[in-house]
Amino acid sequence: MKKVELLAPAGNYEAMIGAFTAGADAVYLGGSAFGARAYADNFTEEEIIKGIHYAHMLGKKVYLTVNTLVKEKEFPLLYEFLLPFYINGLDGVIIQDVGVFQYIKKQFPGMELHVSTQMTITGVHGARLLKEEGAVRIVPARELSLNEIREIKQKVDIEIEAFIHGAMCYCYSGQCLFSSILGGRSGNRGRCAQPCRLPYQINKGEEQYPLSMKDMCTLTLIPELIQAGIDSFKIEGRMKKPEYAAGVTALYRKYIDLYYNNPKDYTVANEDIAYLKKLYIRSDIQEGYYHRHNGKDMITLKSPAYVGSDDELLQSIREQYLNHKPQISVDMSAVLLKNQPASMTLTYDNISVTVHGDIVQQALKQPLSKEKIKEQLSKSGNTVFIADDILLVADTDIFMPVSALNRLRRDAFEVLEKAIRAEYQRNMPVKLTDSKEKEVAKKKIDEREAAGKDAAEQLHVLVRTREQLEAAVKYNVSRIYVEGDLIDDAFLIWLKELQSRYKGELYLAFPHIVRKNCEAFTDMLYEALCSPLFRGALVRNLETISFLSEKKNSKPIVTDCNLYACNKEALSFYGNVADEVCLPLELNKHEYQEMFAEAEIRKTTFPQMSALVYGRIPMMITANCLKKTSDCCDKKPGYVTLTDRYRKEFPVYTNCSCCYNVIYNSVPLSLHKLFEEKKLLGNLDACRLDFTIESGKETAELINYFMGLYHKYKEPSYTEFTTGHLKRGVE
Repeated sequence: MKKVELLAPAGNYEAMIGAFTAGADAVYLGGSAFGARAYADNFTEEEIIKGIHYAHMLGKKVYLTVNTLVKEKEFPLLYEFLLPFYINGLDGVIIQDVGVFQYIKKQFPGMELHVSTQMTITGVHGARLLKEEGAVRIVPARELSLNEIREIKQKVDIEIEAFIHGAMCYCYSGQCLFSSILGGRSGNRGRCAQPCRLPYQINKGEEQYPLSMKDMCTLTLIPELIQAGIDSFKIEGRMKKPEYAAGVTALYRKYIDLYYNNPKDYTVANEDIAYLKKLYIRSDIQEGYYHRHNGKDMITLKSPAYVGSDDELLQSIREQYLNHKPQISVDMSAVLLKNQPASMTLTYDNISVTVHGDIVQQALKQPLSKEKIKEQLSKSGNTVFIADDILLVADTDIFMPVSALNRLRRDAFEVLEKAIRAEYQRNMPVKLTDSKEKEVAKKKIDEREAAGKDAAEQLHVLVRTREQLEAAVKYNVSRIYVEGDLIDDAFLIWLKELQSRYKGELYLAFPHIVRKNCEAFTDMLYEALCSPLFRGALVRNLETISFLSEKKNSKPIVTDCNLYACNKEALSFYGNVADEVCLPLELNKHEYQEMFAEAEIRKTTFPQMSALVYGRIPMMITANCLKKTSDCCDKKPGYVTLTDRYRKEFPVYTNCSCCYNVIYNSVPLSLHKLFEEKKLLGNLDACRLDFTIESGKETAELINYFMGLYHKYKEPSYTEFTTGHLKRGVE
């Protein structure tokens, strides 16, 4: 039986050493850039290379986090950043950005590609798509049940890495813009300010912490997790102390081994749970989503603060795991025959090396005893090796200076270390360069903007109520996206009648999250999509893209702004699976210009581009439900209100078809100023308005206002809005 990998966090070099000493099979770590923990200590280039070599000496692995969204201008930095680690045998890269995924696949052949939980993979379809693209491993959404993970493993031949311990996000990872929009610190760029740990009121009730999850602990679930076929158990905690990483790793190592040694008698001691609770946890622990979809008892309602660590326990862990390094045993044999060069052979696994030293002399006075020779040769110094048993062939009347024996041993260890490194090292890759020039494209873009090109008079509208839909039809906007929640037999009959008055296109908007629990619903949506009513589909996840592909869908696909296309590689990827991309909300206007320049060069391979110019931004997509948390769940879709400490109100839509919440911003995004400057508009294929809580009348007024902007600019009647990241962008 292939044993599950125990994967530990390493926030710095000391934490890596502690994790390996405590029994980790692999560590994941971040470098100076492109990692989702920008505020961790992280590793220097030299430390990562040193760590890779050290891990390989121990027969262990190192995975590097490149799990942020990467902007177009940063790609040259990405190549230089990864190159030394690739050459030195880095075992794998954990990736969020589909563009980064495609880039590394091309530029660094043979590198294992691991899909980050930030890609929000929630089922078989998404996993299958990424395997076909070259992924070796996926880290699915933390919210998946054990049955869902088991199904992925059974139907897709791909490694699965799953979280087993540590802090948990309230939002589906990769679907959170809360910190980004409110404070400019993007979780997609590794700088989350954790607004989920702040107090809020649900429907003006008691102020609590309804978005703060308890920490995960799955010691009691180890047998089930192993039997489900999970390949790697991942511990969260790169921002935490080395003692935490080592202590948690040691305990999970103990229980993983306990299961394999005696699966029938697997039990978890109460004192070990108490041990974990002394290691810096958030208020209390729970078992995650493996056996539940959501629940009030998963939330730290009263306080999100960490319980203090036990200093005595931390010191004990430091002494046990951090104050010395693990060593590996090697077989050593030495031949010391007089008047011949001394020789030493070291064997580790299937690698054997032999070195020669000084000429062995005949003893003139006191000869070297075999015991003295073995004593000198067994010293390991600062190396990772240790020779437990030495086979020595030596004459009885010989002499060598102690310094010569030490040099023979050091040389042998050095040659063995180089031989082990050579097993993992890669050749310099051939860098693939893009010969296309951007200057010509940039000139064309500037000319279009100066002329005020009107291609963006294509106004698209997303609606989630009948009243909003009627308003959009009244103004004959060029395209209407209809939220899937509206679809049932009665609505489709009504829609068919309404369509006789509408000259534009109807597109069906699929759910933000698609999981096993809503298979029947998505099948019903697909049937509706196949009808003559709908021209195409709006998709919000890789799961739906793959689902539609497997269904042989022939209708146009538009990807929503949460399927982040921040660079040309991502645009190329989506160009192969979709006809249009709604650009992400975290780019500023200069970064949009980069995208347009690339699009001008690659007209035949890039999809069309649209942008959201009005609407409340989805700040979080969550499996937990605020209605359920506040004990008012009526299993009916609708809105609740989340109020923060500044009395800002965030509408929260409870989607009961697929059982998730969408937390929207307290004010709408409004980019009406673009119409005054004529910037960007000339390069967009369409502008989009998203409606959520607006009445039919408000919807009509807003559509009328934005339609009028194409011909004459005027200020809006509303005063509360945000311009998002169009000017400032994110770091």
